[in-house]
Amino acid sequence: MKFTEKIKHPEFWRNFTRIAIPFFIIVIVFSLLWNSWSQIFSGDFAAVAETNFNDGKWKTFFGVKIVVCVIYGLYVTNKNMK
Repeated sequence: MKFTEKIKHPEFWRNFTRIAIPFFIIVIVFSLLWNSWSQIFSGDFAAVAETNFNDGKWKTFFGVKIVVCVIYGLYVTNKNMK
């Protein structure tokens, strides 16, 4: 079955959300740990916010991860559906 036919089925989108949402959460956690490891474990959440989210940085922080997770979710779901 072609990709365009698969996306018409509700089962495709259920499987997509089962893959994309947990992957998104994992990517966010690892990204925060990677960018702000010492700040997180010292409890300086204001510095974590300054590094990752303030002054419009949240758009880039979440935007890139959303795009990556959507592409990954579509790829894996398409690959695993018959």
